Amino acid sequence: MSASITIHWTPAVRYLLRLADTCLISGQRLGEWCGHAPILEEDIALTNMALDLIGQSRALLTLAGQVEGRGHARTYDEDQLAFLRDERDYLNPTLVELPNGAGKPGDFALTVVRNVMVSTYLKLWWERLADSSEPELAAIAGKAVKEARYHQQHAGDWLVRLGDGTDESRRRVEAALGKLWPYHAELFDADEVDAAAQASGLGPSVAALKEPWLAEMRALLDDATLAMPPEGRFVSTGRRGVHSEHLGYILAEMQYLQRAYPGGAW
Repeated sequence: MSASITIHWTPAVRYLLRLADTCLISGQRLGEWCGHAPILEEDIALTNMALDLIGQSRALLTLAGQVEGRGHARTYDEDQLAFLRDERDYLNPTLVELPNGAGKPGDFALTVVRNVMVSTYLKLWWERLADSSEPELAAIAGKAVKEARYHQQHAGDWLVRLGDGTDESRRRVEAALGKLWPYHAELFDADEVDAAAQASGLGPSVAALKEPWLAEMRALLDDATLAMPPEGRFVSTGRRGVHSEHLGYILAEMQYLQRAYPGGAW
């Protein structure tokens, strides 16, 4: 089995990997719906959105590898960063690693709510990254923001259908909202990494995204005749590398082939 790589951590590398891992693990979870969505059109839509997120992650991982390798003899590529890091070296928020719901393939209402939360978050982040002092990151953001806007619109349309639909669809979307909402605080839990990114012009502090995110979420929930849950005191810690038990299962499946057959290619 291939050994894990050792990252030379800098604030810029952490910042980029937090965004890259958010996209990567979100894409993994959405990809689980391939062949299992409630209708054929949605099966294709969710799979395409998963591919968008994986594509965003690939671009960010490539950039993160280049930034991490500055001043060093080697540079990690996107595959090494995706498949050869230990669990504690993944910096995605806990929200995106949570299962799609009980059973297989999961609860569609939960996926809809999470897509609304995450796509709104990523859209706001990409919009601000268009002015990044890192030209490659600004270029990635210019393409990714268009995809994120579509993801938000698609998820928002489904939120309205479920929230303002039948008694059963409303019950399930309210349950999903209650389950996922406590994890949103972590999305805006800024630290010295965010401060360094803001100071250098690399990107905004995630704390700056909170108020516009809440405003957009409130509008989306109002359209679906759903009440926004109250703020809580719980803050999960995935962005700091301390994850739920669920990420390990994702990585075991995602990393197996590359670790068992190092450098393997089709």
